[in-house]
Amino acid sequence: MSETVGITRADEGINGVSWTVVGQTYTPKLHTENAMIWHAHIPSGTFVPPHIHPTQDEWICVMDGQLEVECGDDVHKAGPGDTVRMPMGIVHAIYNRSGAVANVVFGVAPSRKLYALFGELDGLTDPEELARISALHEVDFLPPA
Repeated sequence: MSETVGITRADEGINGVSWTVVGQTYTPKLHTENAMIWHAHIPSGTFVPPHIHPTQDEWICVMDGQLEVECGDDVHKAGPGDTVRMPMGIVHAIYNRSGAVANVVFGVAPSRKLYALFGELDGLTDPEELARISALHEVDFLPPA
């Protein structure tokens, strides 16, 4: 998969794809071997539990709304225009505790197996199955505390 010239429209995902993962809507905007970028609509009260990407750097650009991102022992609050950087191998979790929707753009590099993972997680609600499938795609969720 190599990059192609063109535009992924604001209201579209690549090939019309979007996924619902942990109560959030993810819409892929770019996918190559080198990187993946997706838009996320993150309702208040939703979160991504603590996990590690052992083979990918990840970042979040907040377009509107507020997020709290736990990286290791630190909590970072991010608002519009902020970029959160999460290097590979660092435990991180993402929370929207703001009372309002957050719209953000995520990215990872390299893309590895993340596109396939989101396809398998689409609509899944069982946390144990989510963790099992994620581990097969190089994303390791931590057991509940």
